[in-house]
Amino acid sequence: MAEPFPLEPSLWAATAPAAPATPALGESVTADVCIVGGGYCGLSTALHLAERGIKAVVLEAKEPGFGGSGRNGGQVIPGLKFDPDELETMFGPERGPALVDFASRTADVVWELIDKHRMDVPNTRNGWIQSAHAADMVGTLKSRVAQWERRGAPVALLDKAETEQHIGTDQYLCSWIDRRGGVVQPLAYARGLARAALAAGAAIHGRTPATALARDGGKWVVSTAGGPTVTADRVVLATNGYTGDLWPRLRQTIIAANSFQIATKPLSDNVRKSILPGGQATSDSRRVVLYYRLDHTGRFLLGGRGPMREPDGPQDWDHLEAMMGRVFPQLKGVAIDYRWGGRVAATRDHLPHLHEPAPGLLIDIGCMGRGVALQSAMGRAMAAYIASGDPAALPLPPTAIKPLPFHGLNKLYLAAFITWYRFLDQRGIGVAA
Repeated sequence: MAEPFPLEPSLWAATAPAAPATPALGESVTADVCIVGGGYCGLSTALHLAERGIKAVVLEAKEPGFGGSGRNGGQVIPGLKFDPDELETMFGPERGPALVDFASRTADVVWELIDKHRMDVPNTRNGWIQSAHAADMVGTLKSRVAQWERRGAPVALLDKAETEQHIGTDQYLCSWIDRRGGVVQPLAYARGLARAALAAGAAIHGRTPATALARDGGKWVVSTAGGPTVTADRVVLATNGYTGDLWPRLRQTIIAANSFQIATKPLSDNVRKSILPGGQATSDSRRVVLYYRLDHTGRFLLGGRGPMREPDGPQDWDHLEAMMGRVFPQLKGVAIDYRWGGRVAATRDHLPHLHEPAPGLLIDIGCMGRGVALQSAMGRAMAAYIASGDPAALPLPPTAIKPLPFHGLNKLYLAAFITWYRFLDQRGIGVAA
């Protein structure tokens, strides 16, 4: 059987500060809260619990930031997939505005944490741009800007000429800029959260897969592959795109899609100045979304959906390299230094989900391309809820776990839809959600 194509080192693994020491759990311990998953949500929850004097233990199957938190594009995007008016309609006059306010401030949490804990994280906060590739997306962007302007957000609509000036390509009809957003080195940020959580008093154990959850005398007992257990009053599951079978049916509530990325060699000065001169993060409106940016070393990075299976060679990134040259002709022929990918957790309704399927068990799942900001803020909110018991501390009400119908076939359906959507996107037909 052939060895899988290696995903390491990613650009982020090659340029991040060294990881803090997170040794495997060597003996059974007790804690107030056991957190399973060492990504943004789990680490943020642990940090904010520890700052409240609540003893938290994090169990991570690999090392902090190994999963989607260390493999994403590093775009810090506020908000959710839905516009403010839609969220208020969906969640009602009380919960809706509170959710919009939470979503509006998620990116703020990232920079507050970086500054407060003096994290060694390359970052730029010059905004996030979303561009319209098709005519029927123009009205959507205009409405989006108007809704956020009514709520005081620092946003603006960019016409075609302004879009070309900001991005460096004439491929788009218009765009909008949200100055609350920006970019970070995502693995550096995950490791910064881990260092901050450790300094605050949390315990983090890498190479310690959790294998079972059980109730025993009013406590939770979390078993691990190595044998030691964690006994805690509460458990938080924050495994997102790497969710397994630790809790029944949870894995069936999401599609763990692959998000693939490429990064070029460092660009020459003249080419570098012609692309994203303001340093913004950028996504477009395609159904099969593209996102791209420059990193702190002057490399161009582009990401999008890859095959549902694990990659088996560089050809699995060919579609991204072709799209790079199509959108930015000045990059045709530029060498690709890095190819990597990670799993993202997509829910059916495009919203993050919170679940409380048993007393003392809190689950967070679903990022939808906004994980850096969303999960940093979600961890803070979950810690506040655990500490206070006040349901209002959570941005979303916990819901029942509802597996996707015919979950086993969903990857096949998604792969077919991606192929069809990519065909439509190439012809400028339709708009993205």
